[in-house]
Amino acid sequence: MDIENAVAEIRNVEEDPGLPMAWRWSPMSRFMFSLAMDADGGWAYQMNSLDVHDEGLTRAVLEFARQRRLGRGLGARPLTIATGFSYGTYRFDSVAAASPPVHGYHHGRNEALNEVVSAVFPAYQCEFRGDESPEEAVLRKRMLRSTIISRPPVPYLRMRYDNTRTKGGSVGPSRGFTTHDVLLRELVLLEGAPGSFVEFENALGEVWKVEWNGSWLVNDTLQDAPPSESWVASALGCP
Repeated sequence: MDIENAVAEIRNVEEDPGLPMAWRWSPMSRFMFSLAMDADGGWAYQMNSLDVHDEGLTRAVLEFARQRRLGRGLGARPLTIATGFSYGTYRFDSVAAASPPVHGYHHGRNEALNEVVSAVFPAYQCEFRGDESPEEAVLRKRMLRSTIISRPPVPYLRMRYDNTRTKGGSVGPSRGFTTHDVLLRELVLLEGAPGSFVEFENALGEVWKVEWNGSWLVNDTLQDAPPSESWVASALGCP
C-alpha cells in the first residue's frame, strides 16, 4: 500500500508545514483531518477535529503516536492507549489509537488506506480499561466524542441499577456502559426507595454497590451521608 500516493489523491490535501511526512485536509467547513506517516511508509496515524482545530495539539498527538507506533499492525487491540502525554494547558494525559475496523475513517473511499491507519486522539487514562472488545471500542469512541479537543473526561463507567420507587433499572445481570451524569442521577434517586441499588465499575475494575434502606450502604458498609459528587469523581479516577 502506497500511503503517500493514496493521500495525494484526497481532494484539497496539503502538506503539513510543521511536521515531516504529514498532510492535512478539510472535507467540509467544520472538520480538519491530519495524517502522519511512519518513516518506513508502512503505517499512518490520523487525527480528526471538529469545529476547533489546534495545530500544535494535533502535531503533538501525531508525533507522540508515531514515536510509539501506536496501534500499528493488523493484530493491534481495538483500542490502544499510551500514557505520559501532555501539551499546553490541556488536561489530556494520554493518546488513544483506534484500529481500522473501529474507526473506518476511509471506509467506502479507500479500503486499502483504511487498513493501514490508526485513528489517534488525545485522551484521559481513566477512559479506558485496555481490554475493550471491537464492539465496546466502537461504542466508547462514540461516547468520548473524540474529535472535540475541548471535551472533558468521559470516565470508563459500567453500571447496573434498580429503583423500586421510579421503577427504572437496567436489563439483565451485567453492567453496561453509561455516563457520569446518569450515575449521579440514579444515586440521588436511591433515597426513599428501600430495596434499590446502584452498582458501578471503573477503569481499574473496582466495583461499588450503593444502597438505601433507611440508611446509606456502600459495599455493605454503613455511611453517614449519601455519596457526594467528589466521592464519585474519586471513585472513577478522572481528573
